[in-house]
Amino acid sequence: MLTLHGFGRVNSKVVGLTRDLRALWALEELGVPYRVHGVDHPAGELGSEEFRRMNPFAQVPVLDDEGFVLTESGAILLYLAEKTGRLIPEDFQGRAQVTRWCFAALNSVEPPLFQLVMIDLLGAADPTGAQRRPGVVQYSERVLGSVEAWLEGRPYLAGEAFTVADILMVTVLREVRNAGVLERFARVSAYRERCEQRPAWQRTLDAYEQRLGVPAGSAR
Repeated sequence: MLTLHGFGRVNSKVVGLTRDLRALWALEELGVPYRVHGVDHPAGELGSEEFRRMNPFAQVPVLDDEGFVLTESGAILLYLAEKTGRLIPEDFQGRAQVTRWCFAALNSVEPPLFQLVMIDLLGAADPTGAQRRPGVVQYSERVLGSVEAWLEGRPYLAGEAFTVADILMVTVLREVRNAGVLERFARVSAYRERCEQRPAWQRTLDAYEQRLGVPAGSAR
């Protein structure tokens, strides 16, 4: 059975933003048997020798497929898609397009959005945050504008079908859901809402909140 090492406890400020949600969503979409091993972040389990043998960067998620261990959320999602033949097209070029958009979500879109969310999370603890924020917002709006243009006439990134690329992109977009930058981008906002209405995502959030022991709705 697949084992997903994800958070069992985490700082309340990042509930709903953690990257194990990407793999958990994919697993729910695929409907394959899996179990979750909850890692206690505040207790320091990510830094343990046992965990670092699986991931030297001390990060989640980690996927264990009967002894085959894989890290990095993008790699895990592509592995699950290829293993099951789902959430990815059958043809070679179609799979390449999905891979392209997985990389775009993580390498082109996430960097400025993650900077923005960290500035907002740290607040006064980041002495240069207020000064840097306008420039980061401008950078974020530039990449969001590119996604907005791409989504014209497309329900999903790679065309008509929902894929692992959409899971990655939507979880990246969620990072700034309260930062005031998505409102200008109607297609991006509608796309995110459309994907988040999927039953598998709702199941993912319900199980995640229960595992973390946080109030219902905290991860929304």
